[in-house]
Amino acid sequence: MIKHTLFVCTTCASKWQDGKKIGESGGEKLFEEISCLYEDWELEAEFHIQAIQCMSACNRPCAVSFAATDKYTYVFGDLSSEDTAQAILECAGQYHAKSDGILSWKERPEALRKGIIARIPPLV
Repeated sequence: MIKHTLFVCTTCASKWQDGKKIGESGGEKLFEEISCLYEDWELEAEFHIQAIQCMSACNRPCAVSFAATDKYTYVFGDLSSEDTAQAILECAGQYHAKSDGILSWKERPEALRKGIIARIPPLV
């Protein structure tokens, strides 16, 4: 069985003052929203969710990524709205269902159509 991972950048949309992060970042909020939905998600046992510090998509916050062995890896950004968590899990479910991981633009939820940063081929 292929193990899937959803990475969520928790440093995205951080506010800084005098070199110190203040308050909760947009990425931390998005991770919390996804985590709440994840607990009741039908694919919870097959999809690992992992908080990551800095995915180097700072100009496109908030960023998430879907990855799995032998599948394309996707990186999405511009996901800062509050209703995005459900769309991310919906798209993750589509990713899970594809043997190669390729997600068609028109099938993806609206929130993940314009925010694509990269589609990285699987290692051979």
